[in-house]
Amino acid sequence: MYFLEFLSSPVFGAASDHHGRRPLLLLTTVGVMISYILWAVSRSFSVFLLSRVVGGVCKGSVSLCAAIIADLPCPKARNKGMAMIGVAFSLGFTLGPIMGAYFALRSADAELFYQGPALLAVLFSIADLMFILLMLPETLHKDSKGSSDSSGVQVVGDLLNPVALFNFSAVTRTKEPPSKQQMHSLKVLGLVYFAYLFFFSGLEFTLSFLTHQRFQFSSMQQGKMYFFIGIAMAAFQGGYARRIKPSWQIQTVRMAILSIIPAFLLIAVAWNLVVLYGGLFLYSFAAAIVVPCLSAQVSGHGTASQKGTVMGILRSLGALARALGPVVASSVYWLAGAETCFVVSSAFFTVPLLLLGCLERRKED
Repeated sequence: MYFLEFLSSPVFGAASDHHGRRPLLLLTTVGVMISYILWAVSRSFSVFLLSRVVGGVCKGSVSLCAAIIADLPCPKARNKGMAMIGVAFSLGFTLGPIMGAYFALRSADAELFYQGPALLAVLFSIADLMFILLMLPETLHKDSKGSSDSSGVQVVGDLLNPVALFNFSAVTRTKEPPSKQQMHSLKVLGLVYFAYLFFFSGLEFTLSFLTHQRFQFSSMQQGKMYFFIGIAMAAFQGGYARRIKPSWQIQTVRMAILSIIPAFLLIAVAWNLVVLYGGLFLYSFAAAIVVPCLSAQVSGHGTASQKGTVMGILRSLGALARALGPVVASSVYWLAGAETCFVVSSAFFTVPLLLLGCLERRKED
């Protein structure tokens, strides 16, 4: 699904710069609803796989939500908006599995246990659709709708080619391209975002392996662990991240990334629950801060007619990182062991830190 989000996010984002945020958000929400309906009625793996494909493509809705926040003219409001998107993810991450498990266990037919969670997801997507139709205004003004100087083939290539995405090429081929300074900042922020999520998602994915192997965590204990993480993240995002001043965001991101290095080192050497949960607390702090702050920083780049493209590309880079990171980390975990995986991977968080240093030195120059 992350790979499909990698493909769809920049396309939906760029399309929203031309046709508006609201129509594209309605389209992707309907697509998500269809994917859950397919899941509910699936009786074969092929239909279930089709539901995941449709859902993965329509996950471009997340980048559209970020573009809507990016349309806000005030940097402080953008920062609060990105933090609240983070709160929504944290609460969904916490409550969603619990609700899904509850409805799965209540199923009368053990073979159709998935229908309860799927139908619940359909109801939530219908509620989303009604909210967008009745409450959400269009945030992209008519005079801000963009146009490209490139051919259709070139535009599609810029939105699907990984090299072009890292270079934000689609942003430079508009009638009002950002300055060289802005483009440099945008590229570095994109690399920081990718590098951080690549290493973070890999270790996040292998965390359940470690707790099952070392502490013999059951499914319920795993659920309690992720409940702790989700609540801690929501508290940090709702209470701290949304109050960070735009001028302090980069410094706060650096502090958060610095905190994740000892977090994963503690998890690597943890042989009791106190040390484990100490590492998870630091982990939750970093997870709550880095993505919202980087998203808020990136949202300040580009004109009003480029926000969808910018946020779509950023989300695409994150999806690519989340698709590749777990594959690499899992390979290291099973080949070299848990401690080696976590210790070595935590050391690689110096990469986004060095990139942030380059960004600040360029600003000083």
